[in-house]
Amino acid sequence: MAQDNKVVSLRAQKVPGRVSLPASLVRLRDVSGQSLKSVLSGFFDKADDALFELADKAGTNQDQVAYFDAMRELRLRRKNMTVSVLQYVSRAFNEIGSFRPLGGSGALDEVDQDSLALVDHADLEQQVAIDNLINKLRNQHAEAIRSLNVRVSHLVTSARLDDSQMPLSPEVICGGVAEACADLEIDIRAKLVVLKLFDRLLVGVLGDVYKDANRTLIAEGVMPDMRRAPVKGHSSPGTPASGAGHGGGFLSEHTGADAAGPLTAPSGDVRATFSELSALLRQGQAQSAATGGASRGAALLDTGTLMSRLSDIQAQSIHWGQGQVVSLSEQLQPVLRAEAGGALNVGQVDNDVINLVSMLFDFILEDRQLHPVMKAVIGRLQIPVLKVALSDRNFFNRGGHPVRKLLNELAMSAIGWTEKKAGQRDPLREKIESVVDRVLNGFTDNVEIFSELLSDFGHFMDLDRRRRELVEQRLRDAEEGRAKQERASRAADVLLSEQMGGRDLPPQVITLLNEAWSKYLQWIVLREGEDSERWQAASALTRQLVWSVDPKPVEEGTRSELLRAIPGIVDGLRSAMQEIAWDPFATDAAIRDLELAHVDVFQRLVTTSRQPAPTEEPEQPEPPRSEVAIAAPDSTQEALPPAGVVTETVIPEPGDAVEANSHIDPQWLGRADSLRVGSWIELIREGGKIRCKLAAFIKATGKYIFVNRSGAKVAEYHREGLAAAMAAEEITMLDDGLIFDRALESIIDNLRNSRKD
Repeated sequence: MAQDNKVVSLRAQKVPGRVSLPASLVRLRDVSGQSLKSVLSGFFDKADDALFELADKAGTNQDQVAYFDAMRELRLRRKNMTVSVLQYVSRAFNEIGSFRPLGGSGALDEVDQDSLALVDHADLEQQVAIDNLINKLRNQHAEAIRSLNVRVSHLVTSARLDDSQMPLSPEVICGGVAEACADLEIDIRAKLVVLKLFDRLLVGVLGDVYKDANRTLIAEGVMPDMRRAPVKGHSSPGTPASGAGHGGGFLSEHTGADAAGPLTAPSGDVRATFSELSALLRQGQAQSAATGGASRGAALLDTGTLMSRLSDIQAQSIHWGQGQVVSLSEQLQPVLRAEAGGALNVGQVDNDVINLVSMLFDFILEDRQLHPVMKAVIGRLQIPVLKVALSDRNFFNRGGHPVRKLLNELAMSAIGWTEKKAGQRDPLREKIESVVDRVLNGFTDNVEIFSELLSDFGHFMDLDRRRRELVEQRLRDAEEGRAKQERASRAADVLLSEQMGGRDLPPQVITLLNEAWSKYLQWIVLREGEDSERWQAASALTRQLVWSVDPKPVEEGTRSELLRAIPGIVDGLRSAMQEIAWDPFATDAAIRDLELAHVDVFQRLVTTSRQPAPTEEPEQPEPPRSEVAIAAPDSTQEALPPAGVVTETVIPEPGDAVEANSHIDPQWLGRADSLRVGSWIELIREGGKIRCKLAAFIKATGKYIFVNRSGAKVAEYHREGLAAAMAAEEITMLDDGLIFDRALESIIDNLRNSRKD
């Protein structure tokens, strides 16, 4: 089997300066990997909420954009960043004695004077942020770090380690963070926000990682009685635990275990090395049918010839028709056929690579998240991806590999894509097709073309994303404005309904209350809210206004009280109309009508006072018809039912359960509640399926607003309606995660399950 020059077997070659890991350190490596993974998971969960809060409170649009950019990148890259940090720390263990972390600027006397150069301002800011992070870790957890350093030095006596070279030193952890942040596709402002988040959310909780590390070594019998670590120097050397042990590391390409493997991950993790994937392929079941299996006695096709034949197939695929999808196994049939007509075999490693790439694309081409047209376009990359995997084994376990990142970006951009009508221009499809065409035409063996295309496509998507965000922001602003207006209208209607209910009001006053005065009440709610003093004053004036045209109950002092109150009511009304810039002529007319209504009230009070007191019935269930006639002409009878119009327009509070939806299973309501802004769904309508994402949740009205990829609104739901649509399978969730990682995770799960069976 030809050894790839990028894959080094630690058992086959002795690397100068490399120290064999004692079993206790292997155990520490695995345990600390689990601890760090848990800590990073908690960090990303908290970071999302923290960034959203910062964006909401941002003082400028520029700051808000930086926060949103950072939030989006962390959501997309959390798996890759976690893997990157863990692999970096793993290297510090596996290469103990020779590993030099990137973090930390170092002492002045360590600087090579011949290599001094001006540092880019952005790089300098990042380095300062990393240095601050290192210093905080050392200051906050000094005792635990010193104790851990002494215990590790006690185990590794063959190499003298600086504090920064200790496998879990602040320099190592922060170096892993810096390397993970290096792949973030965001500007320096947003990247510094991310580093500040690590500073804010990670430093404190890492104390538990150091405590667990010390407990692990104590349990392994490494200096269990040490009460306090020496401040300087190392403890007296002792005899390290013998044996290189494997302690649960990943499977080696040769023997199945190796102490130099990465940090052990749980079964659901996609951070598997090529060695483990190969072992799973061989142990689980017979070889996949991607190459049709090995033929006894067939000639062996070496890697170089295989790559040459794949390039020929790649050139032919340029001329495939649009929408044509050919599986990798079909494309490889002529490649594995000898000139004489017989079959050819490939080496075991090459065969494993072919099988893995074939399974990856089988997952992608069967993934329901992608539109069939986009599957066909991305499927044309099967041969180039296979060539990359054959030449670079790190392709499977390097999350930041440009080919993996490009595949993820292409699939992610197409998650909400729908086919345009004939004749309509489709910039996204054109861009993705141009990227694929450039790979097919330009890729031979230089992977740099993928990095260039990734950068170009990222720039295109960044411009597209900003355009869509502007459209979505306008939509959110409009919906929030509409929600605030509805809330203000509801508050005004409720107040007027309460005050007008059961009153006999003149039609002119009813018109005044329902139009001009209602607008004034809404204006106050929009400006100052329902808890403000202005709202309380407006509510009191509303009560006085209604009482002044229909004073109940009529008592001996009612007339004099009314005389004192009317000037203030009229002045308050005029002032309110001026505040909302109501038509001054309409205001004068309304006040004249109000004054006439007040005259009618005084006449009624005089008439009532002159009538003899009733002798038989002290109380009348209804006012005499004569009183109604005095209060208003006959035409008012249609407008007199108490607050009839207003009562009908009262809007129920959002979230009031509709009786018809009371049967909805709580699990669907829970799913509706868990839906997050930015989540993609597939909506089934009479005209077909629509892909859209949740652009906003308007708290004031309880509405979920969905938009298509262009940012145009396509649907809105309240909570119960959304839950009911989910239960009826009219709405299905789309997974917008990284497609390569989902595919690799699916393969690992399937292989492990088949091995158990």
